[in-house]
Amino acid sequence: MYGLKDLKPVITITASYIECPVRGCDHRVQRRHKSDHAEARFQCPEHRIYISPTTFEYPDEKDNLLWKEEADLALLEAIKVVKREIRMEHDNSEDAVTWNVFRYLENANLLRGFLSWFTGREQGRTDLIYWSYSQNDKGAFPGLDKARKEFGEHLQRSSEPDLIAVTDQALFFLESKLTSNNETLPSDPKNHKKYLTGDAWFKGVFASDFDTVVVQAKKYELFRFWLLGSWMAAQIKRDFYLVNIVPSAREINIEARIIPYLQPDKSRHFMRLAWEDIYHWGSRHAPEGETKNKWMSFFENKSMGYDQSQNLQRAFSMPMNT
Repeated sequence: MYGLKDLKPVITITASYIECPVRGCDHRVQRRHKSDHAEARFQCPEHRIYISPTTFEYPDEKDNLLWKEEADLALLEAIKVVKREIRMEHDNSEDAVTWNVFRYLENANLLRGFLSWFTGREQGRTDLIYWSYSQNDKGAFPGLDKARKEFGEHLQRSSEPDLIAVTDQALFFLESKLTSNNETLPSDPKNHKKYLTGDAWFKGVFASDFDTVVVQAKKYELFRFWLLGSWMAAQIKRDFYLVNIVPSAREINIEARIIPYLQPDKSRHFMRLAWEDIYHWGSRHAPEGETKNKWMSFFENKSMGYDQSQNLQRAFSMPMNT
């Protein structure tokens, strides 16, 4: 896995070629465009990565993963049965970052403490569902499928939070962002499915109408997660948390932009959480050892591709591990 310390701070791009971003490499490849698939003409012959103007792609998704023991890879294969699309081979993959960060917290038995910390409420035993796959149920999480059906979603084209966590106190939807933002629109704004009629839930959890939240504010994804997640939590008598996980420099005012659209209720919470906050919590609470160091180094050295001036971008605001 290549990080900030392995990559050139600036790369050269022309109309016809791109240089390999790995430090010390003189190879150049043909310039790749968005519609191009990963092909040999875009691949560095030495480092095997497929290069584009803003990022690069590994030949194997495992090259971009920290945790790939037999149990980890078996879980990933099971997840792929229910997850609609997974692209962990891209250097700036939000899925890969989610896996690298939260699989460690799960394997190190830190999830309970982590959730207790940022909610300010002691949480019990925690079940973690990755991209709708439930390890307990060996398939799609039944609670989510039930909510999808209740609100008229087709299971093949339905809401899919990155992570769902269930404790004895709360149900969490955790939605991860790295390079993308929270502005999303439906392909057909007039198709409300059953969002406004399912279980008469809409009016109880939103203070604004569908058009205001979804079309004008462009918060379609967060709208769906708030609607379905709050309904799911009510079915099992839990508090609900919708947590937007972002780099510290991004989506700074997301809470102020979203909360006015929501009906206030002490059992429902919308929260912004920075990746850097997770790093700092783990640095204090994770057990010392090689695994922790590997996890922290991932944060410290993580790149986020190249900007329009061909300058390397740091993914997270923290000192780089040298």
